[in-house]
Amino acid sequence: MMNLLRFASSMDLTAWRGLVFTFFILHFVFACQLLLLQPLVSALDGKPGDVADFFERVSQSIKVKRYSEALDDLNAAIEADPTLSEAYWHRASILRQLCRYEDSEKNYKKFLEMKPGNSAVEKELSQLLQAQSALDSAINLFDSGDFKKSLEYIDRVVLVFSPACSKAKLLRVRLLLAAKDYSSAISETGFILKEDENNLQALLLRGRAYYYLADHDVALRHYQKGLRLDPEHSELKKAYFGLKNLLKKTKSAEDNENKGKLRLAVEDFKGALALDPNHLAHNVHLHLGLCKVLVKLGRGKDAVSSCTEALNIDEELVEALVQRGEAKLLTEDWEGAVEDLKSAAEKSPQDTNIREILMKAERSLKLSKRKDWYKILGVSKTASITEIKRAYKKLALQWHPDKNVDNREEAEAKFREIAAAYEVLGDEEKRVKIRQRRRH
Repeated sequence: MMNLLRFASSMDLTAWRGLVFTFFILHFVFACQLLLLQPLVSALDGKPGDVADFFERVSQSIKVKRYSEALDDLNAAIEADPTLSEAYWHRASILRQLCRYEDSEKNYKKFLEMKPGNSAVEKELSQLLQAQSALDSAINLFDSGDFKKSLEYIDRVVLVFSPACSKAKLLRVRLLLAAKDYSSAISETGFILKEDENNLQALLLRGRAYYYLADHDVALRHYQKGLRLDPEHSELKKAYFGLKNLLKKTKSAEDNENKGKLRLAVEDFKGALALDPNHLAHNVHLHLGLCKVLVKLGRGKDAVSSCTEALNIDEELVEALVQRGEAKLLTEDWEGAVEDLKSAAEKSPQDTNIREILMKAERSLKLSKRKDWYKILGVSKTASITEIKRAYKKLALQWHPDKNVDNREEAEAKFREIAAAYEVLGDEEKRVKIRQRRRH
């Protein structure tokens, strides 16, 4: 006793404080155990009614999807009474629903060690193994690109036996995105976020669905919320900055078009289109914008190609039909122009501008069906009478029937056509009338 007193007197103030703090912590932990475990111990002290009430409380937690609360109660109950077989069964069932298959299997097997031959538990264990195998298959099928089969495994097996499996739900959303069912993807992620509003993968995938619907503001809000929770999340960062870059490039293209900087606009439209070829809801407008600029630049062939890309995405896009019609006028595809413009006029019968362009195309088509005498002689429409005579003499000599014995019939037809062309173009009055018709 004297030794203990001498030891105590030799301790300094800091050591005393440490000793007191240690005693305090030990008593606090003991008190918590009494407070938390005693109700469970009391509830599970062998009274059938109390045990039934406990499991009823666990069942209620499961019904309202408070799986963590139910697991906490079951964990505490098993710690208080490791022989409580029903708790292992309930815990196994919850873990199966959450697709925590390895932990679930251990609990099912623990129950069967205590109560071998229970058919209900053996059935649930079999369902667990089916769900586990189906989830693995679904993941492999997704990776290999067989989205339809993967979705079947998720819907028909995994989510039947593991309805609370977050991993399966998120995979289902990815499959919906792959199938371009963006509205369903938004709906599915809405359910996930209702249960866990900070689920980063759900925020990412929901943002992506809005992105592909071209609802860019909402997509950005989802990406931003996710990045506030985890600023270094690589997928969210990539999605966020990728969208910002797309919007910046698109705005630059539109601004340059409005300022008349058409060549710069062409480069910006092409740059924006290269960022995400799969973003059809946005790219349709980029293709149309590019087509309009190319028409203004007089690049008819390229414009036709861009407008066709837009119409491949949305065949009902009237403005793309009009612009392609104008582009075909530039390439002198009169029939194609009339066809596109007629289709546009049928879809938008009140648009007077479309009717005016259509009338212009129909006039051009009518004129095109007349003989192009200049083309027959191979001279420009501004050729002088001297150039016309020179061309006529050269072609008449080339196609004279006496010089084309082997193809006399073709040569005679060609010779007559050349003579007719010279008869018209060699006459000043007739040549003036042709020019006047072209202007009208």
